[in-house]
Amino acid sequence: MKRVAPSTLTIALSGIKFFYQHTLRRDWPTLDLVRAPREKKLPVVLSVSEVEHVLRGVHQPRYRMCLSTIYACGLRLQEGVHLQVGDLDGERQLVHVRHGKGNPVVCPAGNRRASGKDRYVPLPPRLLEELRGYWRSHRHPHWLFPSAHQTAQRREAPMCESGVQRAFQAALRESGITKPATVHTLRHSYATHLLEAGVNLRVIQVYLGHASPTTTALYTHLTRPSEDRVIATLTPVLDALWA
Repeated sequence: MKRVAPSTLTIALSGIKFFYQHTLRRDWPTLDLVRAPREKKLPVVLSVSEVEHVLRGVHQPRYRMCLSTIYACGLRLQEGVHLQVGDLDGERQLVHVRHGKGNPVVCPAGNRRASGKDRYVPLPPRLLEELRGYWRSHRHPHWLFPSAHQTAQRREAPMCESGVQRAFQAALRESGITKPATVHTLRHSYATHLLEAGVNLRVIQVYLGHASPTTTALYTHLTRPSEDRVIATLTPVLDALWA
């Protein structure tokens, strides 16, 4: 039996299913039980200096502000662009994240979008100060990051996610960093940096909105202190071996 990548297997299974269901008009129940194994890959993580370098390379203020907020609060891209003015609690220094994965809700514009369990994440004072200054530049009644194209159709729409992605990729290329990073890498980097700073794993799980601690535990494999402890443990043995 040939060993193939999960993506290759998925394509082959899809072709077989199409042949049986649409060409032969026959059911083969066994096909519903066959799945390609999920690949378990560690996420890409940027160092603190790399995050700073990339964000400084975002030249349009509205994209830089949105991406900075996504990193500083550990948000998903959708959660970041859909932040509303009322989600910021300056008194308690918290961001109310209402737009995670899950059931759809109605936003002020009447559009439906995905939302999971609500959660609160810390809001750094400097970020709050910058967000207030940014909001004063557009003063939109609902969206913290409104669409730049304020036509009749887009007046109540938030910033376009694809625009944020393009701005990030342009800054990444300009930085010279060759890691295959995406906007979601900022969320991975946030979690890893908190873990390296000694923040409890359970606390990070709550901030990220993970249902299972197993998902958050993935970041323990990415932290520099963990790698340093491994190296410190093995070095004396290796030094003695080749003394």
